[in-house]
Amino acid sequence: MTFTGFTATDFRIFDVKGFQPRMTAIRGQIRPKLEALGAALLPHVVRLTGGEAFAHVAKHARRTVNPPDDTWVAFGPDKRGYKKSCHFKVAVSRRCVRFLFEAGPEFADKEKWAAAWKKSAGRLAPTLKKAKGLAWFKNEHDEEPAAILADLTNEEITRLGDELTRTRDGQFVLGRLVSDSDAAGWGPSEYMKAAAATFEALASLYKLRS
Repeated sequence: MTFTGFTATDFRIFDVKGFQPRMTAIRGQIRPKLEALGAALLPHVVRLTGGEAFAHVAKHARRTVNPPDDTWVAFGPDKRGYKKSCHFKVAVSRRCVRFLFEAGPEFADKEKWAAAWKKSAGRLAPTLKKAKGLAWFKNEHDEEPAAILADLTNEEITRLGDELTRTRDGQFVLGRLVSDSDAAGWGPSEYMKAAAATFEALASLYKLRS
């Protein structure tokens, strides 16, 4: 399948009531598009990161009762999965599409990465603030950002890294969103350009080493 973009009908899937009906709609309508988008974006992610990368489309295997409010394709260096590594993600939900960098609760090297961030954030923050629309999301599933990076000081951006290790479920999520109304009017190339530009702006975080 060739990626064709998301339509207004795709976004309305998240209004479907009930676990099984919504999951059936996601599997039939959105997942094939995410798989196609993942295949199309993967070569760019490989070039950007300079290493092996794999695309993983969410299966929501842990859910049995509550229907998901978003679904996604994630890109990471591990063929078996993405959650134990920092990763890029394109997520679709009711009101938006989000292009994200995440270091999540299951990130195996979160302490080392957080230390590397603290050392490098003062240098990286000014560049991150200049990137169009970059924001901090308190939770990977949030449709609204908690703060726009351009509105924060360098010191405030540095302290965002503390969220990753502050609690066992801590996470660090930066990215940008496009509203459902705007995204529904996009063609495939506009999704590709938005993802590529966002991932490029956040590539230094993906490659951080302690």
